[in-house]
Parts: sequence; C-alpha cells; structure tokens
Amino acid sequence: MEVQPRRVPLTRNFVGRLSAYYSANVTARVSGVLVKRLFAEGTEVKAGQVLFEVDPTYYQTVLNNDLATLAEDQATYLNNRATAERDRKLLPVGAVSQQTVDDANAAERSAAAKVKADQAAVQGARVNLGYTKVISPITGIAGQQQVTAGAVVGNGTTDAGAGGTLLTTVEQVDPLYVNFTISAADLITLRQAQDKGNIALASQNKTSVRILLPNGSAYDEPGTLDFSDVAVNAATGAVSLRARVPNPKHELFPGMYVSLNVDIGQQNDVFLIPQQAIQRDTVGAYAMVMKPDGRVGRKDVESNDSYGGDWIVTGGLAAGDQVVVSGVQNVHEGTLAKATRWNGPDSGTRSSLFGAASTSRGRAAGNKS
Repeated sequence: MEVQPRRVPLTRNFVGRLSAYYSANVTARVSGVLVKRLFAEGTEVKAGQVLFEVDPTYYQTVLNNDLATLAEDQATYLNNRATAERDRKLLPVGAVSQQTVDDANAAERSAAAKVKADQAAVQGARVNLGYTKVISPITGIAGQQQVTAGAVVGNGTTDAGAGGTLLTTVEQVDPLYVNFTISAADLITLRQAQDKGNIALASQNKTSVRILLPNGSAYDEPGTLDFSDVAVNAATGAVSLRARVPNPKHELFPGMYVSLNVDIGQQNDVFLIPQQAIQRDTVGAYAMVMKPDGRVGRKDVESNDSYGGDWIVTGGLAAGDQVVVSGVQNVHEGTLAKATRWNGPDSGTRSSLFGAASTSRGRAAGNKS
C-alpha cells in the first residue's frame, strides 16, 4: 500500500455529566400557611403559571387597611389644598396674614407627602398579596413538592424579598448542558501542535459532540461546544468545558453521566494505515515497508489514535512509502520479497502485499491471509 498524507478528524473521548439548561428554585416569598398545590409533579409548567397558594387572608387585610389610610389622607390633602388656595386668594386684599398662607401651604405639602407614602404602602401590600400566589419563573419540568399543604412557609417575617422556603424546582431539559473537563497538559499539547501546523482546532461553536448513553447506545442528536473556561481548576488541574445538546424527546436526564466523543478539529499530514499493518514490540509501534531494492525494511512509527478501522500514524512514515499490509508474518527485515498492490480489506485473496523467501510458499501464505 503506497501511503500518502491526509487530513483526518481530531477526536477525543471524555466522560461528562448532564445538567439542566435552566434550573429555578420556586420559593415562598411571604410567610403563611401553604393552602394548596396547583400543578402535577413531574409535568411541564409554563413561566408565570401559579404553582402554589399561600393563605392570603393576612395580606388582604393589610392591603385593605392601607387603602383606607390612603383614602383618609387623600381627603385631608384635598381639604388642605382648598384651604391653601383660598388663603392665597385672600392675601392680596389683606384678609389673611402671610403667616396664615405659609401655614396653609405647609399643611398642603405635608398632606401630599402623606398621600404618596400611603400609595407606596398600598403598592407594597399589593406586591405581598401577589406573592401569596407562587408562580413558576421559567417554563420547564416541575420537580417534587418539598412542602405539603398546611405547613407554614416563608422566613418568619412579612418582608418580601428575604429568604423563603423552597417549595419545588423547575428545570428546562431541552436542550441540556453536558459538563466535562480536559487536563491542562492535554490542552497545552493541542495548542502547541496547532502552533506547529500539525493540527487545526475548530472554533468553539463548530466543535461537535457525540454522546454515548450509559446503556452503550449512541444518542442521535449531536451537541455543540458552547463554553470553555479561561482558568485551570487548582484542585483538579483541568479546564472546564461545556456543550449544549438537544433533548426533544427527553431521553436525557440532568445528573446522568455519559461518554463523549468530541470532534475538536483535524489532524494534518498524517497517514491512515490498516490496523493489521502496524505491529508492536518492546521498542514500540512499527511498520514493514518495501525498499526500492526489493528488500523489506522496518520503520518505527508514532501511532496512538485510530480513525475508523485504521491507525493514525503521525510520525515515522513518508509520502510514497510502500507499507506491507497483508502477509506481514511472512516477511523479515532485510529479506527480498515480491509484492502486489493491496486494494482494500476485501482484496486479501486477490492482490495482497506479501513476502516470499520461497516465491510459491510466500504467494500461498499471502493468499491465505
């Protein structure tokens, strides 16, 4: 087989863990007794959908009281404004003093400020009353209910916005994230090989990811790398990576461990050699080649990865080398051999490369292989 340099995909295998694309905690933002749950656990819920209801009685009472206070202060403001307007009209004719006008204006401004404070109190009471209906912040799959009806929830105060009781979680599972890591040493090796032109790394959004499920079957939907950390984790010495994977049929679940095959680019000027042509001994990997003088020679090669059914040879061979593919067991370094072209895996009985110390014995052995 006459070998020529080629470009082949550069792939690496990793183990990753799936996580939800979005995950939101649904919490009680006001204190009170949980009255009811309004969704089915494990089903899809929409953003803004009411999931739980806290007893609204107290918060409705607070709102009613604030509305009454607002109405009272609005009436006071209207009366003070009328008085101030009347006094301002009487001042030019000397019917009232300047002090009286100043006092009336101050009373009007004070009443107006009180009305604004009351309006803010009413708005806050409405917000708290609204928080008694606990809604889903995102669209996704609702998890298990953490608190049953009749339990007291909240943080022990009526201050909305302080920490609240976790009621359930909602997770968006289409798409999903798969998180994995690559060692800093491997990443440096890839960067150095890229600088030398030996490989070409794909851009982040063009790096494809294939998933192998825990039962050994391949997942149909390919993913895409969407995040690469800029720092090395001091505890593990690895760089965090993340891919986004479609999950339209909900076959994947957050928390699941999966095997990944990541196509991170391509290797340049490498040789694809059938696996039976690469031998290994205590020195390392090697291939038998035909020399121009008809003798067999040995070439030590560098081959650590495979592509399809072939070994990827990154060093040790040159373009045009005649590599012995079939009948390797019959040739020895330095001996004369007769060779025919190897045309593929199905042509071993028709035209193989084989060695022959004795021509007839060598040909028989080659055909048998």
